[in-house]
Order: sequence, then structure tokens, then C-alpha cells
Amino acid sequence: MARIGYARVSTLDQDLTVQLAALKRAGCDIIRSEKVSGSSTVGRDELRTVLAFIRDGDTLVVTRVDRLARSIGDLQDIVRELRGKGAGLLATEQPIDTSTAAGKAFLDMLGVFAEFETNLRRERQAEGIAKAKAAGVYKRARTVDPEAVRALIGEGKGASAIARELGIGRASVYRVLKAAL
Repeated sequence: MARIGYARVSTLDQDLTVQLAALKRAGCDIIRSEKVSGSSTVGRDELRTVLAFIRDGDTLVVTRVDRLARSIGDLQDIVRELRGKGAGLLATEQPIDTSTAAGKAFLDMLGVFAEFETNLRRERQAEGIAKAKAAGVYKRARTVDPEAVRALIGEGKGASAIARELGIGRASVYRVLKAAL
């Protein structure tokens, strides 16, 4: 009967320290973490690892339900998978414990609010983009042409020169290089 912790933040510049400390205090034997959006379960390798590993009698521990899922559908799928394996879910900062009726009800309510928050954020973002477009100041991010980057590398140019020439960031040049490995 292990306690397995899962921590997640949405972006690379966010910090996991507070979540990791809370999961350790909660007695987690194993803690997996990742920096990836929670709007979907796609691409969340650490979550997949936890769900594949968890066994009957184990408990998945998160700090808050929004660290696990941002949509009620994803949350319900994860909880169903846990239940199917005989495992439970516990949140350290919310009264969620799927071994109790009240905990299950509260989980569903929080899942609805997490999805609502995500939808509000998308609406605000769309409104901001529409306003910027109307004002003529909206600039869509430039797409990176990996072939052009590789061609310029083949010419012996460095990352800074390539970034200037293509009007992209150096980090984009490095991502193309990394993907080629």
C-alpha cells in the first residue's frame, strides 16, 4: 500500500518545489513530476507512468485536483482508472479522499470548477487576441522552418546568426537541433 505522489506545473519556468515538499510531508514513497499543460492527458508521460505503476491498495496523492486534470472528463477518466486498479486518490490541500462518499462528491465539484476556470481563461485569451487584432497590434508567433535552420547550420552559421536571419529566437534554433538528435 504505497502513497505515490504526482506533481505538475504548466510551464518550464514554473517551480515544483512547494508541491514536492507537500507530497513528501504526505508520506509519498514515490514522487513523479512534470512540467506540461494539464489541459489534456496527452503528452503527460509521468502521469502515464504513475497510472501504469499504481496497484491495488495504493493511493495517488496530489496537492490539488487541478494538478491532476483541468477537464472534468480527464479527471473522471483518471479516477475510473484508479478505481479499476483498486487505488485511491488523495489531495493534500483539498478535502478529497476517494475512499469516502464526501471526498468523491467534493472531487467532482472541484473538477467542474477546474474545467470552468480553464474555459474562462480561453475566453479571456480569445477576447484579448480579438482586441489586439482590431487594434492592428496582434502578431502571431512565427513558425520555425526546421529545414531552413538545418540548411543554415550546414552553411556553418551559429545559432545567433540563424535566429537573426530567420527572425526567430535562439531557443527555437536549439529545439530544431535537439529534435534532430
